[in-house]
Amino acid sequence: MNAETQVIDILLLGSGGREHALAKKLSESPRCGKLYIAPGNGGTLNVGENVAIDEADPEVVADFVKGAGIGLVVIGPEAPLVAGVADAVRALGVPCFGPGAAGAQLEGSKRFSKELMDRAGIPTAAYGSFDNEEDALAYVREQGAPLVVKADGLAAGKGVIVATELAEAENAVHECFSGAFGAAGATVVIEEMLVGPECSLLAFTDGVTVCPMSTSQDHKRALEGDRGPNTGGMGAYSPVPIVTPEEHAEMERIMRVTVDQLRSEGIDYRGCLYGGFMLTAQGPKVLEYNARFGDPETQVVLPRLENDLVEVMLAVAEQRLADVELSWCDEWAVTVVLTSAGYPGSYEKGKVITGVDEADAMDGVTVYHAGTAQEGDELLTSGGRVIAVTALGETFEAARDLSYAACDKIDFEGKTLRHDIGLRALRGREAWEQ
Repeated sequence: MNAETQVIDILLLGSGGREHALAKKLSESPRCGKLYIAPGNGGTLNVGENVAIDEADPEVVADFVKGAGIGLVVIGPEAPLVAGVADAVRALGVPCFGPGAAGAQLEGSKRFSKELMDRAGIPTAAYGSFDNEEDALAYVREQGAPLVVKADGLAAGKGVIVATELAEAENAVHECFSGAFGAAGATVVIEEMLVGPECSLLAFTDGVTVCPMSTSQDHKRALEGDRGPNTGGMGAYSPVPIVTPEEHAEMERIMRVTVDQLRSEGIDYRGCLYGGFMLTAQGPKVLEYNARFGDPETQVVLPRLENDLVEVMLAVAEQRLADVELSWCDEWAVTVVLTSAGYPGSYEKGKVITGVDEADAMDGVTVYHAGTAQEGDELLTSGGRVIAVTALGETFEAARDLSYAACDKIDFEGKTLRHDIGLRALRGREAWEQ
């Protein structure tokens, strides 16, 4: 058996819907031997073995990798990346999909990413960054609303406040510095508010070659009509029909410039680079980077990828991505996220979930578990975002209708969802101009 066909055991880190999507795709590869997911969820049990280790502790992960003879480590969430888990794995000589701690700063520090964009000439929102409340408030009053106030560090997708009024911006600054987002708010980045539709572009990169994936669009706000607080994501679709060829080319260019800039500064970035863009009247501008696959974007992008994911990730880890050509199916994908009542605030756990098997059995539907736990014969809720329901269809409308039909089959006490995922895109570009 040669190196190209050798079966390898894989360790995947994380526990959300993104990880279930990654686990499912990895398990479909003929090269996937034993698949471990740390810590995993109620859904990953069906495609691999859940292991109870601290996925954000570099030493613990490295010990497991050595002990289990792992041939590839795939890092799902941001916390292990920022903690340097990829560095610890690579130090063992084991292929790893995910940037080291230096590259993960793109997501771990909004100040770092804004300064890198400045150096690279990448279009982004005008901003100021501050280490104390007094200076931040002075900047807010000088600029006036609307503004976007961001905690510098990791805040589970929730440290971003869009302030349309001055008092709201002042309160957001106070919230950050008073410890609402923990250490993440010790530095605050304040940006002009960009206007336009958002679009995510994920890319595989080995630090030299950049292979963009298909476009996708997340719905961040908790409530219909894009109202309410920011969440980890309430639904997504792929591809994004409103993106022009010129915008697409510019987003791809920016992703390549980003990787080139990292490399020029001595940062070896291997993994997924996520570009969050605003499609402004002046062209695409970067809102933020993530140093990993998005959630729920992964749940709409990966089902459309026709390549063997293990092969692609090994090519990234071993810096031979130039040999890979990505292939995509022509179908549309729409994901709707089912959440616990109260999310993103406080919510109850331990509610019995029914109908998952019925939904998953529907042609063109995949149910991805996020906040679920298997206890005996019962599947229970264990998080805010419980399940993501993805459907493929020949048209955007068909995929959307199918996803919602599948959602109707799943039930648990307190089940909440947005009923308007993708509606704006169906109405066209002008829907963002109203």
